[in-house]
Amino acid sequence: MMEVRHLADSYAKEYDKHVTHVIQSWGWGNFRKKIGTSLGRYGMFENGKLVKAFMVTFHQIPGTPYYIGYLAKGPVPDTDLANALESIGRKNHCVYIKTEPHITTRDAGEKGLIIDPRFRQSANEYFTKHNFVIDLTKPMVEIQKGFNEQTRRNVKKAQEYEQAGSLKIEEHIDDKAFEIYLKLYFETTKRQKYHGHNPLYHRLAWETMRSTNMARLLIASTQNRPLAAWMLYNFNDTLYYPYGGSSPDNPELRASNLVALKAIELGKKLGLKNFDMWGALGADAKEDHPWFGFHRFKRGYGGKLEEYIGTYDLVIPSLINSLLYPIHNLIDQTPWIKFPALKLAELRRKWIKP
Repeated sequence: MMEVRHLADSYAKEYDKHVTHVIQSWGWGNFRKKIGTSLGRYGMFENGKLVKAFMVTFHQIPGTPYYIGYLAKGPVPDTDLANALESIGRKNHCVYIKTEPHITTRDAGEKGLIIDPRFRQSANEYFTKHNFVIDLTKPMVEIQKGFNEQTRRNVKKAQEYEQAGSLKIEEHIDDKAFEIYLKLYFETTKRQKYHGHNPLYHRLAWETMRSTNMARLLIASTQNRPLAAWMLYNFNDTLYYPYGGSSPDNPELRASNLVALKAIELGKKLGLKNFDMWGALGADAKEDHPWFGFHRFKRGYGGKLEEYIGTYDLVIPSLINSLLYPIHNLIDQTPWIKFPALKLAELRRKWIKP
């Protein structure tokens, strides 16, 4: 049986070798601490050797002494992990721990992964189940051949404007550029009517990840007017595109299309293997879905549409937890307007989301 240990800072480098997503990284954990999130980093040891690592965040259920644990983009939910999380959950007064493994259905099938029956499939997903991932090990010419016809046209048009000097893309790691990004990001959330983390969240994420050379910005501009800005993270062998913003001005320049191309080129320059586009709809995406525009844009770059194995809840064994879990699960699945005193939609964003 594996031994589970809470890891001290001295394990930071070794820990990062065992996790497979940037939001499980030691640096991301440092950022989460800065915004006040309670968390623990754990290692599973076999014969004294670290063989698995993961981070769990803990979120108190308001008005109670109980917590929900969340393990985002972690390892396989097997028997070893179930045993570890039960121990961790008891020590941290958790009703249950929600885990969303960074495991694709393809990998699960090929490797014959077995999920421990203590993990219950959950309908309450916090991280998108699908994602586009571009293989950066391919030659650039081959990657571009994978673009769909509309994206190829848009990229070509943007490149023509770039060559003519009308459009410029620059990489930045300075705070002035971050302020440009932040302005465009919140203009976009307002225009597209979707929820975004507050400015402090973005600022602390930027400062923390940049300090370890894991964050950079790509900004597109015309005549010194910014048109699009992407924040990119790099961790281990992957480049991530979690956040971006754009202006509605000069749509004919196709600024965002060129930023995407430059991001792919940047990933190759950094010697990375994958470009993770941070979420998508499924293969049967409908055009009336509010996220369809983002999905269509990302789809155009020819990445593989990956599906992850889903979301699982592990209830920490106790009589009180067996009663609290279905109650909380029912509330969590119900639109918050039916429970105005709880404001669950806001609380979910505050507690859980990466």
